[in-house]
Amino acid sequence: MSKRFIVLAIAIIAMTVAIGFIAMQPENFLRTQPDKPAVDSGVTVGKQLPEFTLSTLNGKMTKVSPAAQQVTILNFWATWCPPCRQEMPELEKFAQQYSGKVGFYAINIQEPVATVNEFLAHNKYTMNVLSDKTGEVSQNFRINSIPTTLVIDKQGIIKYRKSGPVTVAELEGVLHGL
Repeated sequence: MSKRFIVLAIAIIAMTVAIGFIAMQPENFLRTQPDKPAVDSGVTVGKQLPEFTLSTLNGKMTKVSPAAQQVTILNFWATWCPPCRQEMPELEKFAQQYSGKVGFYAINIQEPVATVNEFLAHNKYTMNVLSDKTGEVSQNFRINSIPTTLVIDKQGIIKYRKSGPVTVAELEGVLHGL
């Protein structure tokens, strides 16, 4: 009986090893996610810009889309943020200099429109400002600190993302690298 037991044990071990080997072949793994598209949407460098719609300070709805076929710059900010206020003259200069050549949107996060309008008027800023009243777009973009700036190429791919103030020279450097 012990001889049969040993033969049976060896046969069970051999079958277990064989089944384990077959199961570990890549083509036999269960696929938990469908194949990803060639361009993945997201909010980090290398991902395609997700489409969103926000209102301007005068209430006009504006769609920001990867299908814009132009370079787009998004800057997330707030009036109470010292680094945001520090970079605003640079952003205003850049927005004026590249008006019509680059889509530029300063996206204010969760502040009353009156507060933002007062800040812009007081400082004589004329750049395009969108209002993220609910903070939903900022959350979708995983904005953890402000200011945060993204540069999106003509194909809608995020090429640059920075938390902290930016300068005209820095943005121009990114544009020239596209």
